Amino acid sequence: MNANPYLPDMATIVEVIQETHNIKTFRIVINNEERMKEFTFRPGQVGQLSVFGVGESTFVINSSPTRKDYLQFSVMRVGEVTTRLHQLQPGDQIGVRAPLGNSFPVEDLKGKNIVFVGGGIGMAPLRTLFTYMLDNRKDYGDITLLYGARSPADLTYKAELPEWTERKDVNTVLTIDNPSEGWEHKVGLIPNVLLEINPSPKNTVAITCGPPIMIKFTLQALKKLGFEDENILTTLEKRMKCGVGICGRCNIGTKYVCMDGPVFTYAQLKELPSEL
Repeated sequence: MNANPYLPDMATIVEVIQETHNIKTFRIVINNEERMKEFTFRPGQVGQLSVFGVGESTFVINSSPTRKDYLQFSVMRVGEVTTRLHQLQPGDQIGVRAPLGNSFPVEDLKGKNIVFVGGGIGMAPLRTLFTYMLDNRKDYGDITLLYGARSPADLTYKAELPEWTERKDVNTVLTIDNPSEGWEHKVGLIPNVLLEINPSPKNTVAITCGPPIMIKFTLQALKKLGFEDENILTTLEKRMKCGVGICGRCNIGTKYVCMDGPVFTYAQLKELPSEL
């Protein structure tokens, strides 16, 4: 993090990937070579991307800390800042304040079986931990990835999906909501497919992120499968604003998402007011 938490590092966009009709992935490099070389973060931490003269928004760093050539952010076009970000091209300059927030407990997860459950753009926060675990595969038990979207066109990271599905040391399950011509994977809503694949809760941690309605029914499915509240993790980075605990716009009860999160266990979330 920059010595001044309000001061963004200047960075250059080196690659833009069109993931879906409204999601782009940006790979950026901090202009200060020494700063980029020394930059470290933990899976689950976020950054504030700023478009000068427009504003800034929070996005998870979805590259892995094990892969240091660039920082990767995926942006869904939903408002003024994200619309302007989508207009940027390789070579353009942006600001980045990072890393911010807490992270997934990668040390505590060692030796555990992991079940990832992601929907749509919700794969972005999971991708950073998933690729980190692939790069440190021997440290973790069985890994299952359930990833779904409305249609094949709405899936992100399409270039990586073949590698993920072909790996023998990971059980990758892809699903879409409704049948689509040429689709060779599962068809069904994510919570229903989760119940179908029936992962064991024994020595297993489930990590989920996606649209609120998906999360609601995924949590119900995980509970039906026998997962304990403390063994279910999710992330709330989209509630973050300033990122440093000053503006108060991300507070939920006594918690500040930017300081206490964005990663929370379901046990922690159940203690907070029901405004999620």
